Amino acid sequence: QVQLVESGGGLVQAGGSLRLSCVVSGITFSGNAMGWYRQAPGKQRELVAAISSSGGTTNYADSVKGRFTISRDNAKNTVWLQMNSLKPEDTAVYYCTTDRFLSILHGRPAYWGQGTQVTVSS
Repeated sequence: QVQLVESGGGLVQAGGSLRLSCVVSGITFSGNAMGWYRQAPGKQRELVAAISSSGGTTNYADSVKGRFTISRDNAKNTVWLQMNSLKPEDTAVYYCTTDRFLSILHGRPAYWGQGTQVTVSS
């Protein structure tokens, strides 16, 4: 059974930082790409960042480039999303996902976490 458990969400003021974590079990973590999606109320779900299985390739939404960093530790089965210079428009539920890299980029990852709320106050 594949499980993705996110943590690290919360309430932060604009300009602040948060670090999301996602621990994965039930799959060969090092063989899968990882991604973070988000969905704000009334908006479509969007890909925030993705990282290849080795960590050598990353992809970011234009809206977060230069502010967010995705990273992973294959020995710990963990992926992180470091979010700096947060803006109110970053407020959303953030979901951890895993699958092949292209599946994540194309919005079709097979596995999803339960999500963690990030709220940025102005």
